Amino acid sequence: MDMPKRILVACGTAIATSTVVAKAIEEALKERGINATIRQCKATEVKSLVGNADLVVTTTPVPSNLGVPVIQTLAFLTGIGREAVIEQIVEALKV
Repeated sequence: MDMPKRILVACGTAIATSTVVAKAIEEALKERGINATIRQCKATEVKSLVGNADLVVTTTPVPSNLGVPVIQTLAFLTGIGREAVIEQIVEALKV
């Protein structure tokens, strides 16, 4: 079995918003047969935690020079563009 992809999901407080986003990503990847582990964090923690991540998905601005792809989106909260962002996540995890 492939090693799970590691996704860091960040929001302002690492409570409600990141939980909604993390669950949505987890379900979408599971439907596509992609093995992933998801960790929630505060946006201020991203720099210290990114070393163990393959991708960062955030609802708030974070530095872009983290060495891994960063996707900033509100699509999982608004529903607008959700499928496009899921495809963007899938593509980023293929690298």
